[in-house]
Amino acid sequence: MRIFGIVGRSGSGKTTLIERLVPRLVSKGLVVSLIKHAHHGFDIDRPGKDSWRHREAGCTEVLLTSNDRWVLMHELRGQREPTLEELLSRLSPCDLVLIEGFKAMDAPKLEVWRPSLGKPPVFPHDGGILAVASDERFPAPVPVIDLRDADSLADFVLASAKDSLEGCASVHGRC
Repeated sequence: MRIFGIVGRSGSGKTTLIERLVPRLVSKGLVVSLIKHAHHGFDIDRPGKDSWRHREAGCTEVLLTSNDRWVLMHELRGQREPTLEELLSRLSPCDLVLIEGFKAMDAPKLEVWRPSLGKPPVFPHDGGILAVASDERFPAPVPVIDLRDADSLADFVLASAKDSLEGCASVHGRC
């Protein structure tokens, strides 16, 4: 399983880029999965539905399944957030895992940065960022790839993905 991170400030276009990358990677015959870190609470369940009611009643895990998909919801209930390595071990085997939002992980990363948003880039302070995807050209110590060129970005991701999290640096308990 190879891994590659997509990082950037909120609103920079990480999700949109991933939406454009995945079909290109899949068209190359790869099985692609994704882990996304949310910095605030979220819920994929709806109040009042059976699964929500089971979680509210105290179930630690609720697995929903149908003919089309299954999902496992796990309540932490005060326990620590799993590390990236622990989360990766829970995924089904695949060729490539894109990881969105784990800025502190010690793995190859691409930063999505738009100077027009007025937010500072991450890349000057993170040696794991191997390139920047941007809608503007600017001088940088790493390659700057046109954010609109999803084919070149997909090729870069494939060429730069790492085989594992060996040597992963832990920051605040998360890789």
